[in-house]
Amino acid sequence: MKAVVITRFGGPEVLEIQERATPRAGPGQVLVAVRAVGLNRADLLQRRGRYPAPPGVPADIPGLEYAGTVLEVGSGVTGRQAGDRVMGIVGGGAFAEYVVVHERETLPIPRVLSFEQAAAIPEAFITAFDALCLQCRMEVGDRIVVHAVGSGVGTAAIQLARASGCVTVGTSRTPDKLKAAVGLGLDHPVLVEDDRFLDQALGVLEGRRADIVMDFVGAPYLDQNLNLLRTGGQLVLVGLMGGARGELPMGTLLTRRLQIRGTTLRTRPLEEKIRLARAFEARILPMFDTATLRPVLDRVLPMDEVRKAHEQMERNQTFGKVVLTW
Repeated sequence: MKAVVITRFGGPEVLEIQERATPRAGPGQVLVAVRAVGLNRADLLQRRGRYPAPPGVPADIPGLEYAGTVLEVGSGVTGRQAGDRVMGIVGGGAFAEYVVVHERETLPIPRVLSFEQAAAIPEAFITAFDALCLQCRMEVGDRIVVHAVGSGVGTAAIQLARASGCVTVGTSRTPDKLKAAVGLGLDHPVLVEDDRFLDQALGVLEGRRADIVMDFVGAPYLDQNLNLLRTGGQLVLVGLMGGARGELPMGTLLTRRLQIRGTTLRTRPLEEKIRLARAFEARILPMFDTATLRPVLDRVLPMDEVRKAHEQMERNQTFGKVVLTW
């Protein structure tokens, strides 16, 4: 099979399409012929040697989400059969023509969606669902702040919050991304300037504070995030693009009884990933059939333009997902 390989750590130029052995489905597993994959910032970090793949997945083939067709089933598989259209998340290795996954980690692709659209769903929407719905237990009427609202997870979070009857505030450094997010249902856009957003966010909330803040930036936003939360509010960290070490205002944390959560999907054990996939299928997947939720694609590129895709994401000019196809 063909696969995108990280030949050494560095810029997009280190990526090459090479021939690798096609994997086979083991007990409980399915072999998926990959049609489309979503690009994530984790892939960029892995390429630079800053986010190694977990044990058991290819160390030099990136890719955390896929959409394709079941080609082969292993022994004991009962829930999938050859020809099924499926999508899902993996710990790595999705940038290949074939990928092997446990059958219960796979999700059926809604009939109304193409492979390209489906590839934009798993990492973005499952991450947002896990963070907002399962961990923070988002409720009707909650005030939700989503940073980096133009990212894949950001666009998913805004839609999930809107579908749950919440008030949404989204931040970005780019006015055009805020405008596009309003088209997805964002209630209050906030432009970040010189890393400042607190006063503007409090202004659009008319002095009321947020129930949940979802952050991808990390250290530079920590103090403002905590000051933006109401008493008993929750900060959930999904990324640390701006830095991993910050000064924690423990007095604010203590007196306002705040909670800080961290989340990542990649390194979770198989059993937990299966439970998450099944919960997502039951609670969220039907909303794509009714167009309550929709994947947001910035662009679709052929796999031989994978270097170009990395360059475009690194320039931070994309809104939603970049998808590549075989």
